[in-house]
This record gives sequence, structure tokens and C-alpha cells, in this order.
Amino acid sequence: MHLEGSCHCGAVKFSLQSDSPVPFMHCHCSICRKTAGAGGYAINLGGDAASMKVRGSRNVTRFHALIREPGRRSRRSPAWRHFCRKCGSPLWLWDPRWPELIHPHASAIDTPLPRPPQVVEAALAYAADWVEVPIGKGHVLVDHWPHESLRDWHQRHGLLSPQPERPRGRKRPPAA
Repeated sequence: MHLEGSCHCGAVKFSLQSDSPVPFMHCHCSICRKTAGAGGYAINLGGDAASMKVRGSRNVTRFHALIREPGRRSRRSPAWRHFCRKCGSPLWLWDPRWPELIHPHASAIDTPLPRPPQVVEAALAYAADWVEVPIGKGHVLVDHWPHESLRDWHQRHGLLSPQPERPRGRKRPPAA
């Protein structure tokens, strides 16, 4: 599926192909909550890094979040979180451990997205007390991280979108 996205002020616009465009997981970890989650969580999609095109890349900045876990030393995440330097909108995440993937924030996508048949409420061990976590039918509650990948979840639900053929090789997304 072709996705178009942008920041709030319009200084950054981007597009990419996604085989997993259904916003199925709410991540309640402190990083997502503090950097992107007005609802107490962030929602990331899966995308093809080599297909990414960015307009206004001079307005994109990035950072490595700190991973803080009880009883362990803080460490920097290897993932780059990208956002608009003008308005602060979270845009996408890119991790060198999986260079072929981009994880755009669903909140930055302008293309209408499919509604998920199920929502995984992930990292609930880190959820803020004020967050009202949906429970009941259609919600899977996970204390830490689901065992199933974003792509596997889409495949299990029959929701993988076909990808157009494209040349391989790019290791870093534009504006990274």
C-alpha cells in the first residue's frame, strides 16, 4: 500500500510503500508515551525503507532515545526517531538492526488507514497510571512486547498488502 505522510506544519512530507499498514498496536512504553503518545501510547506501521521519499528533509531532525528499565543502567536505543524540527511532529523510526524497514507513526500518515480487527496493547508494564487501557473483545493485553512481529500479525490476519517490485540496496532512509 502506498502511504503519504506529513508533519503538522507541512514542512516535511514523505511517502513510502507498506505491506503492513494496519495500525494494530498501541505501545505504552515510556519512550513512545513521552515522544509521540498524547493518548499514552504511539502507533507505528511497517514500511519499506528503500521506497521512502522525503520532501523538506532539511526540516527533519532525529535522536536516540534512552532505554530505562528498572534495575538496569540506562542505555541509548540504536533506533533513530525522526521528527519535524519546526513543529515537533513525530514522523518515523529507523533502526540499523533492520535497515530495510521504516516505522512511520500512524499519526503522521495522511492516507486513510485500514481499521484493525484487533489491537495489541503493548508494554503495559510501563503504562502511565492515567492511561485508560481498553480491555475486552478486540484488545490483546501484553505486559512487555508481543511475541509476534508487526509483519507476522498482518500475515495472520490476512492483511499484508502486496508490494510493487523495486530495486534493492539502499541501507539508510532519506534524511537519516
